[in-house]
Amino acid sequence: MVKVLSGLVAAIVIAVGGFFGFQFYTQHRIASELDAALEQIRAAGGKASRGKVSFDLLSRTVTIVDLSAQSAAHPPASVKIGSLTASGVSQPDAARFSAENIEIADAEIGATMGTMSLSYKLSRITVKDYSGPASLQQPPASSSFVDVYRSVLEQFTGVTATSITAPSLTATMNQGVATPGGGEVAYTGLAIQGIKDGKIASTKIDAVIFTANTQPPTGKPDKLTGNLANVAGFDIDINAVAAIFDPQKAGDDQYYRVYRQITAGPYVITSGQGPVMRIDSIIADDVGLRPSRIQLQDLLALIPPPGAAPPTPAQTRALIEKVAKVYEGIRIGNAEMRGSSVEMPDGQLKFAAMRFNLDSGKVNEFAIEGVDGRTPQGPFKLGRFALKSLDVANLMRMSALFSNPSQQPPPDQALGMLALIEGVELKALAAPFKDTGRPVNIDAFNLDWGNFIGPIPSKLRLALKMAAPLDARDPGQKVLVTAGLDKAAIDFDLGAAWTEASRAFALEPVTLDIGGIAKASLRVALANVPRGVFSPNAVQAATMAGQIEAGTIDLTLRDTGGIDLAVAQYARLQNVSREAARSAIVEGIRSGSEQAAATNPDAVAAVEAVARFVESPGQTLNIKLTPLGKVPAMQLMQLLKTDPMVALAQFRIEASTGL
Repeated sequence: MVKVLSGLVAAIVIAVGGFFGFQFYTQHRIASELDAALEQIRAAGGKASRGKVSFDLLSRTVTIVDLSAQSAAHPPASVKIGSLTASGVSQPDAARFSAENIEIADAEIGATMGTMSLSYKLSRITVKDYSGPASLQQPPASSSFVDVYRSVLEQFTGVTATSITAPSLTATMNQGVATPGGGEVAYTGLAIQGIKDGKIASTKIDAVIFTANTQPPTGKPDKLTGNLANVAGFDIDINAVAAIFDPQKAGDDQYYRVYRQITAGPYVITSGQGPVMRIDSIIADDVGLRPSRIQLQDLLALIPPPGAAPPTPAQTRALIEKVAKVYEGIRIGNAEMRGSSVEMPDGQLKFAAMRFNLDSGKVNEFAIEGVDGRTPQGPFKLGRFALKSLDVANLMRMSALFSNPSQQPPPDQALGMLALIEGVELKALAAPFKDTGRPVNIDAFNLDWGNFIGPIPSKLRLALKMAAPLDARDPGQKVLVTAGLDKAAIDFDLGAAWTEASRAFALEPVTLDIGGIAKASLRVALANVPRGVFSPNAVQAATMAGQIEAGTIDLTLRDTGGIDLAVAQYARLQNVSREAARSAIVEGIRSGSEQAAATNPDAVAAVEAVARFVESPGQTLNIKLTPLGKVPAMQLMQLLKTDPMVALAQFRIEASTGL
């Protein structure tokens, strides 16, 4: 029995000794691996240190305290960790390390990018079901911010985890005179889900609150506070982000999707004086990057260091060119902000929605909808305003032409801005008209242009439908007000196009409807219009215009009340009855037929048609002018100024009236 007990005691002692021996060996191995990783940082010129490393075999828990590392860059990037505890650890193979749970407490990260310094503090980070490389990769040869960040992103692609959560994260920033005293950003409720193969299923932040002390160029210092809630990103590809840090990808012209979707809101900004801005919701779909246009090291190299001299015009142009390339390197399938409001001196300015997309530096459409605000004269509303196909990247490049005040671009280059926008649309505008207390209403305004010859469009279309109140104080409008009209309703449509093959230019359609007065339509054709007419050089354009020949002119005019208005005005001025006034006007028109017949027999029929048009209200007048031969347009215009009857003699005139 004694032997049995002695053998049992010996076995227990050996087992306990083996247990602690293995635990000590494992702890020593972990410390050695960690020291090897820290030595890589020191070998690159940085600083690194650690505190105690402990390992509990029963719970398979590793604890490391007082970790710190600092890069050799100037200014350096740094990381400090109060404690790191990994439980349920294992090593499925020599190259991988796994842990069921990782807790990081009291972490600090510091970095500087350009003129802005950042410092992050996290009280606690929890990582679930982690798996990653068993050792750090060789650090980059360069200790620059870009290279260090790229290295971190590359190592992240080898990590998997179910989730990473942090209850709070605080960042402080300082950007020189723009933020005196610095600023702070506080994140709460950070959660990252589904990390695998360099991709993240989702990230969510409950709230982001920033504060910044600002110093405007003029005025008193102020404190801005922003509160952004419910920030979320879905289907995030870290590999795509890493590509813009990789010099090897500088020639890669492919777009890589970074986010499937980003959502946030509401977003509220306030200052010491009160509310500034609010956005109810923000959404962006299909956000992608093109590495050939976005290489961050090139951009950071252009940011001047603190205290540097103002950039020269050449340096400004170089920076603008880099920014233009950034626009060409971003693709956004759709971006939208809803429920926006901005505090203005006359009251709150509201936007129901603002939306755009971006591809290869171009916005297919930039639209603002549901605008509601006030001016000193009263309220105004706007249903929709849109710019069509705005070329943002080339707009930036064009702006570089104006970077040197002493050397402004020639007019043809300034006109080139027209080609950067294909059109403008406006709907449902109601704005105050002077101090009348009544609005101007624009139901629709559409302006499109294209088919550029150099910087000048050879095709244009304008459509306008509006109504404006009449002002009896204006002598030109008093006649209409006296006649009983209180507003002018206008429906206008104009089309102009040049065809290079036939060298023909046409104004078609040209329609004008002035409510309660008249409706008119016009078609004007010009022949032998040379390409040189569209030159921005005024002298050259005028010289080439001498080749233009007049074509057919068709005019249709329908009376919708204008004749009666004219008759009533004549009756008031002459103090006669309306019947007498109408007869006098008709007689005056017919009396000119003899003079017209002396230059063009066709004019007699035209004069008679005009007389019948005035004589019987509500009629339609049709006039068609056909050139009798080649009629130089410039010569015709001069004749119209000096002798209209001789000018009309160059045409065959057809005229008729009807209901």
